[in-house]
Amino acid sequence: MEIVNAKKEHAADLAYLINLAGEGIPAYLWQPHATGNESALDVGTKRAARDHGSFSYLNARVCVEGAEVLGMIISYRQPDPYDVSAILDYPPILRPMVALEAKAPGSWYINALATHEWHRGKGVASSLIADAEQQADDAQCEVISIIVASENVQAKGLYEHLGYSVVGRESVVDYPGCLHGGQWMLMTKSGRAK
Repeated sequence: MEIVNAKKEHAADLAYLINLAGEGIPAYLWQPHATGNESALDVGTKRAARDHGSFSYLNARVCVEGAEVLGMIISYRQPDPYDVSAILDYPPILRPMVALEAKAPGSWYINALATHEWHRGKGVASSLIADAEQQADDAQCEVISIIVASENVQAKGLYEHLGYSVVGRESVVDYPGCLHGGQWMLMTKSGRAK
């Protein structure tokens, strides 16, 4: 296994994995943009293949074994200060997450992390998080942040095992295909940078 920058040809894997990481929210948001026989994941694949935008292969790292993508992560530095004046412009299902992101301004934010189901238990997610933590260190970020659903017990357990703790909560806004209810939880960990 190795972790490398994502390439345009990884777009289909990225779309599938970000939808998995996003608890189905990405597909819900992509579906209205589908035309003809396109699926929501087709829309996501086209977006991942773009050379611009926050959801682009250019912002992702992938864990690969040969040519096979095992998992992916999208992470970057949050703005500081974090402006939430336009929060009402976001779809209601995203507002709780935006509010939580704003509670960790300047942190290295793990926006999306997912492993293909058939590669779980192999250390892929832990390796991707370690890679993001190294990026945070290189960028001299003192805090790393991630948001997880309270009912996603497995992911929450992994983050706790890796030293992350809950620092904020917002209620999940229900949506068609919602995988977890409860609350979104902002978890943070102190980085190595000083």
